[in-house]
Amino acid sequence: MANEEECRGALDRISKRLAEVDADRLAEHVVERTVSCRIPDLGVAYLTRLHGGGLDPFARTDAPGDAQVRLTVASDDLVALANDELNPARAWASGRLKIEASFLDLLRLRKLL
Repeated sequence: MANEEECRGALDRISKRLAEVDADRLAEHVVERTVSCRIPDLGVAYLTRLHGGGLDPFARTDAPGDAQVRLTVASDDLVALANDELNPARAWASGRLKIEASFLDLLRLRKLL
């Protein structure tokens, strides 16, 4: 099981990777949304805002269910996703990554993965 510091680092790597996406492509597929990432095996959750410029810094939250896009992932799987050791689509299909969002938001996210 990864620790909280490793998970924070993983979230930071994911944010940096998204910031490297071409600005036109990002603007085409991204609508401003709040995004939470819940890590149940650590009992923590983080909140950020997704927008045309990427992701704002992640902050701990006690209310991850208030976000418009809600991710749930185990600590080890989050680290593996950030390190490109786990494919997001396969993680989602196998239930290792849970995503709760509107249908349109899911389609937009799919184009960024």
